[in-house]
Amino acid sequence: MSAAWRVSVDPHRCIGSGICAGTAPEHFRLVDGLSIPLADTVAPADPVVDAAESCPVEAILVRDASDERVIAPES
Repeated sequence: MSAAWRVSVDPHRCIGSGICAGTAPEHFRLVDGLSIPLADTVAPADPVVDAAESCPVEAILVRDASDERVIAPES
C-alpha cells in the first residue's frame, strides 16, 4: 500500500449531502454547499475510503499517490 493517497471532489457531481464531512470530518468539510477535501494528499485512512464509498453521487475520488490507482470508490 502506498504511503499517501490523493483525494479529490468533483464539484460538478457533488450535491452537498454532507455524508463525507460526517463520516470523515478530519478530511472533508462543506463550503458553500459543496464538499472539499481538507488536504489533496493524505495518509491512508479508512474514513477516507468510507466517505468515498458513501457519497451518493460518487463525487469523491481517492487514488494512490504513487501510481494513480483508484482506491475508492470501488467500481
